[in-house]
Order: sequence, then structure tokens, then C-alpha cells
Amino acid sequence: MGRTDDAETPQVGPGIRRLRRALDLTLAEVAARAGVSAPFLSQVENGRSRPSMGSLQRIADALDTTAVQLLAAAQAPRPVDVVRGDSVAVSEGEGAREARMRPLVRGHQRLHALEFTGDHGWGREFRHRNDEVLYVADGSAEVEAAGSVYRLERGDTLYCAAELPHRWRPLEEGTRVLVVGIADHVQVVDEGLS
Repeated sequence: MGRTDDAETPQVGPGIRRLRRALDLTLAEVAARAGVSAPFLSQVENGRSRPSMGSLQRIADALDTTAVQLLAAAQAPRPVDVVRGDSVAVSEGEGAREARMRPLVRGHQRLHALEFTGDHGWGREFRHRNDEVLYVADGSAEVEAAGSVYRLERGDTLYCAAELPHRWRPLEEGTRVLVVGIADHVQVVDEGLS
């Protein structure tokens, strides 16, 4: 059997450029909003540099989107796609403090799935258009949602309804959290319970 996957980090630059131009923003405007230099943003857009997780999130914020959407736009959807365990992740930091995010579903799909490992800060709050599930595959994590804090151990899941603000962080080294949800570009129609 042949391998149809690749081990390269998705090239998010062209998608960033397309969205920036669609929003009629200059490179300098987006760089200023994101707190990155214009030369660095230019290098990202041209595929000569890859942003860290933090830089990618700040660029996404400046473009009023999410890092997940930028990663999804980096590759065309495929009806079947294999993401190997050794695929490259977007990272931030070094050594024991390194945080990594690896897409488990690639391309502009109706579902997003990400694997997070390493040190992720508590400072960022998330809110998604659609439902999402956090699953602790290894270690333990703390999640704040709906005004409560939950401690999740290996094998635990937490469901977050659409638009519910939440944040999370690992509690021990070696924690691995899988985040799976309906992609933000999908509009879910609630037909109610019958």
C-alpha cells in the first residue's frame, strides 16, 4: 500500500494572504494587529517561515478567524486522509515548556480534530461556533467552562456546547489532549428533539 500522506507542516501562508486580501487589509495592518513584524508576516505568507502556535493564533485573531481555520485552509480536503503519528506539529517554546498542536484532520473539512501536548497556558479563552469535545488521552487537565472548573484525568471527556467560553491547561508533564469538534464554517441546524 502506498502512503498518501505527507510529514510536512501545512503551509498556512497562502491562506493567510488570501484572507488578508479578502478583508482588504495591508500586510502592515495585520502585522500590527497581530504584534508581529511585517517582514516576518511576509515570510510566513510566502512560505519562507512557519509561525509558532502563539504567532499563528495572534495572526488568526488579527484576521478575525481561528488558528484551526487557518490550518484547515492550508490543505485541500480529501475524502480519505491518513495523518501519521510522526506528523509535524506547530509548536511554541523549547524543551520541557514546549507546547505542540498537531492537526488530526487536515484540510477544509466539516470536522476539526487537534492533538495538544506540552505546556499550554491558561490565559486564552476559547469560544467556538459549534460543539466541541475535549478528551484527555494521557495525563490530566483542568478545564474552566460555564463558570465551573473541572479536573479531567486520562480517559475523561468534556463536552462544550456551541458558543460556550472555555479554557484549559495540562496539569502534569506528558498530558495529551484531543480536541474534536464541528468546524466553525459549518452551520448546524438544530431540528429539535422529536
